[in-house]
Amino acid sequence: MAAKPIVDGIEREHGRQLSIIRLNIQDPAGKALLERFEFRFTPTFIFFDGNGDELQRWVGAIDSNEVHDLLEGDLSRSGASEIPPEK
Repeated sequence: MAAKPIVDGIEREHGRQLSIIRLNIQDPAGKALLERFEFRFTPTFIFFDGNGDELQRWVGAIDSNEVHDLLEGDLSRSGASEIPPEK
C-alpha cells in the first residue's frame, strides 16, 4: 500500500495523540465497518474524536500535514472539508 509509509510516519509522530486502527475490508470486522461508515474506496482514512464522532475523511491518500493541522484543532488550515454527520 502506497499510503503505508505515510501512515507509519503519522503514527510515529502523533502516536501519543491518536490510535491508528488498520482494517482489511476482506476480513469480517472490516466488512462490518464498510457499511457502517459508508466508504466505497480503499484506502479510506477516517479520523474520529474521543466521542467516536467523525472529524475528517480522506479517500485515496492522506497528507501528514493535514493530520498535524487536524490534531492542532485547525480544520480551516488543513484545506480539507468536513464530512457531514451520519444519517
